[in-house]
Amino acid sequence: MGSTEVTFQPGELVGGDFKLDIGTAGSMTLVLQSFLITAAFARDPVKITLSGGSDVRWSPPADYLSNVTLPILKSIGYNIELKLLQRGHYPRGGGVLEAVIHPVKDISPFNLLDLKVDRIKGISHAVKLPEHVALRQAQAAKDALQKAGYQLEIEVQHSDEYLSPGSGIVLWTEGEDGTGSSADGELINSRVGSSSIGEPGKRAEVVGKQAADELLYFISGNAALDKYMGDQIIPYMAMAGNSTVKTAELTEHTLTNIYVTEKITGRNFEYEGKLGEPALIRVN
Repeated sequence: MGSTEVTFQPGELVGGDFKLDIGTAGSMTLVLQSFLITAAFARDPVKITLSGGSDVRWSPPADYLSNVTLPILKSIGYNIELKLLQRGHYPRGGGVLEAVIHPVKDISPFNLLDLKVDRIKGISHAVKLPEHVALRQAQAAKDALQKAGYQLEIEVQHSDEYLSPGSGIVLWTEGEDGTGSSADGELINSRVGSSSIGEPGKRAEVVGKQAADELLYFISGNAALDKYMGDQIIPYMAMAGNSTVKTAELTEHTLTNIYVTEKITGRNFEYEGKLGEPALIRVN
């Protein structure tokens, strides 16, 4: 507490097999993201097996990482395999997430500006709870999206083989024709995603509708990235250089990430937009 300096002394990047047990329901996806940024530049593949929380508050659910974050990273040059072997919920965790990060030579500059929605997909799950919880979450999301003119293809997952009860839903968009581009001319398919986590006293219908309403909000902004991916993409923009993205909402998290990334990499970021509104973000 009270420190005003951070010393960063990077060593040689090495591949291999790593295991990390968070010990609680701490977010596995947040920990994994700290590996993803640089592990791809090791000479050999990096395999990471994490134990902890897969679907917890204030962090991207594992299904969001699989269906939003990683497809976007793949389109800019990353090659990552992700397997959710077991879900983990608050308070005991016990989830297991396995990732294999393959080496890449570099990341090409990219532009992700507009959003094209051809379909909406999702996963609704419930563990150590009645299956109807997951079904009600899914139906509430379907109803809300249908009112807005969209159809939802959703997978319902149910199991009792976990440490703590919990539920949640993740939704995302997909587009057939790329609306973004990389420096080598390849088209990039943008997508946005949303999620909601079940809690004691929170009806399943509320969980499903929250996720649907948030997704509709992101779609209305016609931005290639939702506010979560708008934050997550910043370090990758710095490594690629000369890139531009449009995010559905500029957040304090994004501005903080820009500040830290500039300090570490020496890159210069610019943005056009106000907090809480759609924004363009550029890096030179």
